[in-house]
Amino acid sequence: MTSKDEKNLTQVLDKISRMDEPRRSVMQQVHDIILTAAPALKPRIWYGMPAYAMSASTPALITLRNDERLNLAITEKADFLPTGGVDGALMPAAWYFETVDEDTEKRISEIVRSVVT
Repeated sequence: MTSKDEKNLTQVLDKISRMDEPRRSVMQQVHDIILTAAPALKPRIWYGMPAYAMSASTPALITLRNDERLNLAITEKADFLPTGGVDGALMPAAWYFETVDEDTEKRISEIVRSVVT
């Protein structure tokens, strides 16, 4: 890990640590899920929120937001396709959550891996 990557990781962990509980624990859990699912992603702050990119100098592909609800989002910089079916040409790009259970953890991992492959 380069010093820039270490600095960025520290900034993301600091941002998460300043959140109120129980959101702090949930966001830390999602951060860990993202890095486990795609170890090549580099955490950093992107427009004031934790985000994950392929390198310190490339656009973020995934963001985490702590607004009215917690939010995992794929940015427009990621390569993703319409899901078809009932969603037609819509491209799912954001998911809201309050907690992370086993099924949610599995889905977050799938989403993250789909962005980096």
